[in-house]
Amino acid sequence: MDTPESTGVDIDQQPGYAIRRLHQIAVGIFLQEAGETGVTPVQYAALQVVGNQPGIDQRTLARTIALDTSTTGGVIDRLEARGWLERRTSPEDRRARQLFLTPAGMQGLVDTVPAMLRAQEQILAPLTARQRSEFMRLLMVIVTQNNDLSRAPGEPGARSA
Repeated sequence: MDTPESTGVDIDQQPGYAIRRLHQIAVGIFLQEAGETGVTPVQYAALQVVGNQPGIDQRTLARTIALDTSTTGGVIDRLEARGWLERRTSPEDRRARQLFLTPAGMQGLVDTVPAMLRAQEQILAPLTARQRSEFMRLLMVIVTQNNDLSRAPGEPGARSA
């Protein structure tokens, strides 16, 4: 049987491993900066999208933030229990639930944005301005070109709304 040394694979040179580590770091930094708000990165994404698109339905929110519908439902449940989101039956489709921020949810979002921005700055701090731009450009190429391979593909261009 081959030993790990015999494979010739250096885990530190594998993009998937580096991306997983970067994700862990990004979540850690976000929670360090925004911890007092009690908002997770995924909750922040949901709040921001609903704040930008009041009345968005749950399925579209899931696609927009690239989560499966059951995970999105749990996120919405927690934000609703906190009094930050409310679901309303769509007048066009009684099966669909539209999402709206409550006044408390809007305030929570406003309170979280500075911490989120500090976290983004800290994540990219090791890079020069030029490197940041190039990193983000290349990152978006990888995400966009591989979107359909995700277990929960995002909706192309949905986050720019």
